[in-house]
Amino acid sequence: MELILAMDLKGGLVVHGKSGQRAGYKPLDWGCSPTAEPVGFVRAIGPKNIYIADLDRIEGTGSHDQIIAECARQVSACYADRGCRSPGDFLSGYHITNIVGTETGGEDLAQYGGGFLSLDMKNGHVIPSGRTPADLLRQANGWKFEGCIVLNIDAVGTGTGIRREELETMRAAYHRRLFYGGGVATAADLHMLRDAGFDGAIIATALHHKKIPLDWIRRGRIC
Repeated sequence: MELILAMDLKGGLVVHGKSGQRAGYKPLDWGCSPTAEPVGFVRAIGPKNIYIADLDRIEGTGSHDQIIAECARQVSACYADRGCRSPGDFLSGYHITNIVGTETGGEDLAQYGGGFLSLDMKNGHVIPSGRTPADLLRQANGWKFEGCIVLNIDAVGTGTGIRREELETMRAAYHRRLFYGGGVATAADLHMLRDAGFDGAIIATALHHKKIPLDWIRRGRIC
């Protein structure tokens, strides 16, 4: 199973996200990197794969496109959520896989011809539609995305863990690559995701709190 380091960008820095309360996000200057400057952050940690959420672009207040492109050159894979609002909004670049989040992607998700779909969830339902993740995943089988990410925004940065029965329901609903992010707290959670058939896990807080070995994120897999 693939391991991906999450990086939230805001105001030119890597910030620590928690429960989707973006106004209160602070620079991540206490974790595995001595700097919150994004390129330096990636170089210090040395992950194989990264997931970047450009919070400024998602909220329509700015852009980190140049920084994302530079970070992507340091890794094998960069999954980038930049708040895409149309198929023409994708970012081209070395190692970049664009993510279309349900938060910003619009009502017609079938119009996108590639990348990953992120099911942005709050209170157990996908925003803004309010649908269950399994319901939307079943429909996504007919769309052209390479895979999907189940992103539990409420659990981001909390280390609250995950529930196996929900994982199995979501995995059974979708037939392509499926990642999970939000609340992954321990190595046991990663093993649970792997055993449930997920193809990747997006982590951050558990790594910075040393609950998951740094070597794993550098290899990009459970070791």
